[in-house]
Amino acid sequence: QVQLVESGGGLVQAGGSQRLSCAASGSIASFNRMGWYRQTPGKQRDLVAQITSSGTTTYADSVKGRFAISRDNAKNTVYLQMNSLKPEDTAVYYCYAIVFTTYWGQGTQVTVSS
Repeated sequence: QVQLVESGGGLVQAGGSQRLSCAASGSIASFNRMGWYRQTPGKQRDLVAQITSSGTTTYADSVKGRFAISRDNAKNTVYLQMNSLKPEDTAVYYCYAIVFTTYWGQGTQVTVSS
């Protein structure tokens, strides 16, 4: 069983930056993939960014050039650095990890004010 705990959400002004953290209960070096999804009310959960165990990253087109995902295996933590935030980035952000199955965090709210 893997537990994921997100932190770093909150209110930020448009154009600002914020960093989300996702701390895992196990050794993330063995995790196939970790990343972030986001969801707004009434909409499906969409992939924002992911990083594989080899360090390969993938981003949604809407965040390319603004967001950066990274992992610190020593701290068992994955980060999402979000820059040049826009009001449309407002959502609940969920961390996930794939280790034979998919685990999810509880989500953290990010609100970008215009």
